[in-house]
Amino acid sequence: MSQQLPDVQASSPDVTVGLSQVGVTGVEKLVKIAREDKRPIVLTAEFEVFVDLPSWRKGADMSRNMEVIDEILEDATRDEAYRVEEVCGEVAERLLGKHDYTSRAEVSMEAEFMRREQTPASDRETQHTVDIIASATATEDGTREEIGAKVVGMTVCPCSQGMSAARAKQTLEDLGVEGETITEFLEQVPQPGHSQRGHATLTVEAGGDPEVDLNDVIDIARDSMSARIYNLAKRPDEDHMTYAAHADAKFVEDCVRSMAEGVVDEFDQLPDDAVVTMKQSNDESIHQHNAHAERVVEMDQLRSEVDD
Repeated sequence: MSQQLPDVQASSPDVTVGLSQVGVTGVEKLVKIAREDKRPIVLTAEFEVFVDLPSWRKGADMSRNMEVIDEILEDATRDEAYRVEEVCGEVAERLLGKHDYTSRAEVSMEAEFMRREQTPASDRETQHTVDIIASATATEDGTREEIGAKVVGMTVCPCSQGMSAARAKQTLEDLGVEGETITEFLEQVPQPGHSQRGHATLTVEAGGDPEVDLNDVIDIARDSMSARIYNLAKRPDEDHMTYAAHADAKFVEDCVRSMAEGVVDEFDQLPDDAVVTMKQSNDESIHQHNAHAERVVEMDQLRSEVDD
């Protein structure tokens, strides 16, 4: 006779603790972004999907939950969308409707986005890569969506540059060069400073769809650093980037402040409760550590700070 095996049940602690997030990560889907009079942009996007788990519920039915999540993601990404944050918002709202035990659903997405551009001096066509960030949170009170990007650029240390300028000034004085000529020279020829690759992150979150264009977000983030960098660079382009960066030396804090000014100038129509996240990280070239600065602030506060 065959022996009947006992039922096996998953163990669960006898506690009543709610979990703020239960879900899945690393789900990849194709997302089509529509463009007027152009072919759609197709992105390979990676999603993270979560729902809140109340204290009275032991688990999220992960196998069934994954089936629901995959079905919702397939439906939401099958048709073309005009904004990636709208895709996240639709998924979050559907998740909230499908899970009667939860009061909150969160969806985030990242994808690589390629943009065409011209090199600054040689005027050659090239492309650059941007990491798109989008997310949405759906609750009974409504849905908030976020859109943003991570970009790469170049920064130059003002402190290091100041020391180089002081050395150049002393050398020119020792050579008998007149003070007025020295001042004019240093204004025309920025002195060296240690440079680093910078990483700027800018996102905007608002109720419903943030009234921002992703391309504007990307441009504000790129222009917040000392200089843009390009995938293709001929010698005139290298000279242009080097000069531009040293003519606008910035600390990480300065980059965040530049982003703040750009957001207020470009997106003044945003509601007061829109949340702006600005981050700058530099891969230091002469130190073993890196530098980082960030600010998370609502739009009404940001306006008052920039206007002051």
